[in-house]
Amino acid sequence: MRNKRTLLAVAAALATCILILWSSTSIGGREITYEVRPQISVPEYRTDAARAIDAYERMMERSMDLNEKNLTAIGADLREVVRILNSIDAKLAGLNARVARIEKSLGINEPKVRTKKNQTQTPAPPVEE
Repeated sequence: MRNKRTLLAVAAALATCILILWSSTSIGGREITYEVRPQISVPEYRTDAARAIDAYERMMERSMDLNEKNLTAIGADLREVVRILNSIDAKLAGLNARVARIEKSLGINEPKVRTKKNQTQTPAPPVEE
């Protein structure tokens, strides 16, 4: 039994030595190289002309948006004015019909258009050449 214990201790020691040797060669035994690829982003170089063009485009877009909003507001206002004018026209047509009925019941003839017979015309100023 003692031989078995000794044999077992020797086998364990041998296995431990093999593991130590194997790990030393795998960890520090050979040189490992790593490839590093840095990703550096450099902003694109823009000229003053490109910046001016971009600013002009932004300004024109804002101007077009503002014009569109103003034209929409004007359209809404015009619709309201047309609605009011149509209402006034309908009321005037009603008044015209009412006055016509009143004139007819009172026997009033429609007024005739007066023309001025004695219109004095002023002579045209002489043309200078």
